[in-house]
Amino acid sequence: MARPLRIEYPGALYHITSRGNAKNPIFVDKKDKESFLDILHTVVKKYNLICHAYCLMDNHYHLLIETPEANLSKGIRQLNGVYTQRFNRRHKRTGHVFEGRYKAILVDRDSYLLEVARYIVLNPVRARIVDDPRQYRFSSYPATSGQAKPHLALSTDFILAQFAKTRAAAAKRYRAFVKDGIGETSILKKTKGQVLLGDEDFVKRFTYYLAGEIDSKEIPKSQRLAGRPSLESLFNPGMVLDKAKRDDAIHKAVEEHGYAQKEIADHLKLHYSTVSRIMTENGKRAKVKT
Repeated sequence: MARPLRIEYPGALYHITSRGNAKNPIFVDKKDKESFLDILHTVVKKYNLICHAYCLMDNHYHLLIETPEANLSKGIRQLNGVYTQRFNRRHKRTGHVFEGRYKAILVDRDSYLLEVARYIVLNPVRARIVDDPRQYRFSSYPATSGQAKPHLALSTDFILAQFAKTRAAAAKRYRAFVKDGIGETSILKKTKGQVLLGDEDFVKRFTYYLAGEIDSKEIPKSQRLAGRPSLESLFNPGMVLDKAKRDDAIHKAVEEHGYAQKEIADHLKLHYSTVSRIMTENGKRAKVKT
């Protein structure tokens, strides 16, 4: 099984998800969810993590976690491991509770922290479990919106500070912000390579890291190549009209940036066999030069 790519550094922000094995529930009842939050509190305290938002669904969970000490893997491994032991002991069962490794998307805090926090608490609404996020007990929305006391695992200060100086005004504006997000397209569709969520400059910052993993077969290809240039930038209109430049760009897109020949053919509206022939001819020319 390919292992997810982990980018860890002090101050990083992540959207974390973990699902039940074989899509089975990871929470059978409210006691399981309360137990998970208690373990989360212990973990954030032990590893100096900051939990900005959470939502516990029946067969998966969402967390928005900040890591001042670049120790995400240790923290989430502890969280899932301890919860698995407690869940199995309580329900008199054995085996895996979670399906494989957790997923972690590195989030650009300057551009997407609030939107990801909103996405997380709106999960019960999107799943049509409730009509209003305040009706769902096991998310961070009631506490952040000022309608419930925060669990010890949750920190609401930073999010509320983005809306107003006083907590009352901030909570009111937060509620309006979340309401405006109902029905909007998922922010996660903007994720690059299933691992980065940010603007172009943010993605470029981690190109050096991704390049170091470019040949690792254990890392999913879509994650290894998240920092590569887009096909639009590789094939500008002028280049497409110049056959020699176009062919060189095709070879570069495949060999240096890992694009599939079919992806390039579809983008340039060429037949797959044409791209294949171009790759063969460029390969022969490269051998002659050497």
